[in-house]
Amino acid sequence: MTREEKDQLIDSLAETLKSSNTVYLTDISNLNSSNSTRLRSLCFKRNVTLQVVKNTLLKKAMEKSEKNFEDLFPVLHGPTSLMISDSGNVPAKLIKEFRRTSDKPILKGAFVQEMVFVGDNQLDMLIALKSKNELIADIVALLQSPAKNVISGLQSGGHKLTGILKTLSEKEG
Repeated sequence: MTREEKDQLIDSLAETLKSSNTVYLTDISNLNSSNSTRLRSLCFKRNVTLQVVKNTLLKKAMEKSEKNFEDLFPVLHGPTSLMISDSGNVPAKLIKEFRRTSDKPILKGAFVQEMVFVGDNQLDMLIALKSKNELIADIVALLQSPAKNVISGLQSGGHKLTGILKTLSEKEG
């Protein structure tokens, strides 16, 4: 690879990293061809971009991306694959699901919404992260709950008021 090609790759990676809020670094080495194909297919179905990168080029791209990836620099050794997604927990769920039948991919680190997670032991925490849509659904449900209680109270209060008025009108007669 020529110096010019490397520079183009670094610029392309830097732009990708700059525009992504979810970046996972994994090790998918030693996957046989059928497992590798299955992983790539699963990534494609879940809108996760999977790319094998050289650590030195990735580090230069991270430095150039205008984001703080410094805490991930120590994991840039050995084979590294980049998983990029719009959702913070989709790659983690994908890794967990894939590892039911394989010992890889191994999570080296992740950068999710300005937070850094280092090590495979962080996988369950990343799975528990909620996506933007899940958070919006939770907020809507929380906002609807008090309104439903008020409406329910008013409806039952109306029945009580009707009963009281009926009882009072019967006593007067």
